[in-house]
Amino acid sequence: MTLTPQDRTIVEATQAGLPLVTRPFAVVAESLGLSEAELIDRLKQLKAQGVIRRIGAAPNHYRLGMTANGMTVWDVDDAVVDSLGEKVGALPFVTHCYRRPRALPDWPYNLFAMVHGETREEVIAKRVEISSLLGKACRAGDILFSTRILKKTGMRLRGKEG
Repeated sequence: MTLTPQDRTIVEATQAGLPLVTRPFAVVAESLGLSEAELIDRLKQLKAQGVIRRIGAAPNHYRLGMTANGMTVWDVDDAVVDSLGEKVGALPFVTHCYRRPRALPDWPYNLFAMVHGETREEVIAKRVEISSLLGKACRAGDILFSTRILKKTGMRLRGKEG
């Protein structure tokens, strides 16, 4: 799907977040020369088309006390990795879960699940829960703890060059 110029402008205007005001859509709409209703309707259409996934708050987990963060990595049987990955992704403490290709022989892992906690012990306990869910389909696993933040944003469109 190709974005219309107006759709692209809407995405660019909202991708970094909405203003913290009583009527954020009205403020954004005015800056784009649209009515609030037009902006909301177009955002609903973009969501229905799958162009945007959601509009929501993105809490800073560090400020919420969740300072222990670990990417759990798993070597799961390819025949069941998708179905098990959906179950892992549905766990309330998993914020990101995705399948990636292995890079053999050095990297056997094909399922990744990000877990946050107040302590490393809490994250390790959550990793044990994931391991139990994966069962015998999982041949190996590890956890990579975050040591610092390098980037904390989602994907961003760039303005058109030229």
